[in-house]
Amino acid sequence: MVEVIWTEKAIKSIDEIANYISKDSLRYAKELVSKFYSKVEYLQLFPESGRVVPEFKRKDLRELIVGQYRIVYQYIKHESKINIVVIYHSKRMLKKDIFD
Repeated sequence: MVEVIWTEKAIKSIDEIANYISKDSLRYAKELVSKFYSKVEYLQLFPESGRVVPEFKRKDLRELIVGQYRIVYQYIKHESKINIVVIYHSKRMLKKDIFD
């Protein structure tokens, strides 16, 4: 099992998504946040289950799709560690500044 570390940017992403969606549906916002966390738990057992992020084409940078969102994570195999980098809407292109 690998260690999962949530970056500040990823936590902020979830908060922003939940706040935005909760304006229309608090229930759906809670369900979506729960799905994000469930998918990340799955990564502890299967860290390479996400696909390589097409914009970067780096084997260590992967993503899982949840609804219309991308959970972008970095798998550092030799450290048995995953950094959850950001949660991004799938219609947006990722920019190189996601690591800032």
